[in-house]
Amino acid sequence: MAKTAANEFTKVLQDMMKAYPMDMSAMTDAFKNSAAMGEKFSKVALEAAEKSAEIQAGWTKDTIAKFGDVAKVKEEPADYSKALTDFASAQAEIAAENMAAFAEVAKKVQMDTVELMMAAGKSATEEASAAVKKATAEVTAAAKKAATAAA
Repeated sequence: MAKTAANEFTKVLQDMMKAYPMDMSAMTDAFKNSAAMGEKFSKVALEAAEKSAEIQAGWTKDTIAKFGDVAKVKEEPADYSKALTDFASAQAEIAAENMAAFAEVAKKVQMDTVELMMAAGKSATEEASAAVKKATAEVTAAAKKAATAAA
């Protein structure tokens, strides 16, 4: 008797699962979309890191080249002071240029990130709308099927 009840319960559960099937393609698509978005964000970050490294390397190279003039032997003690003053002025100029270059990199990263976020939002809205429509159609069909079977 208990075995018969268990079989009937199992049958009811199986019928219920068949009536409301799970579509794993939605999960697969979500994973693929997430991975693609991660790749795009990584690309933005890596490009910014590469450009920042180029700016820093150039700044270092310029600094070393300018310091060579300071390190040279001078005829007069006042020439050392002038060399240091010239070096400091050049460094201030180079620093302003490089900070502006870093700001441009940050601005580009910000714009690219906003673009990606807006595209992701639009895509998510479209996918959610399609999923809701599909789910509604499936539930409606299952309800009609259940109503027909019950009648």
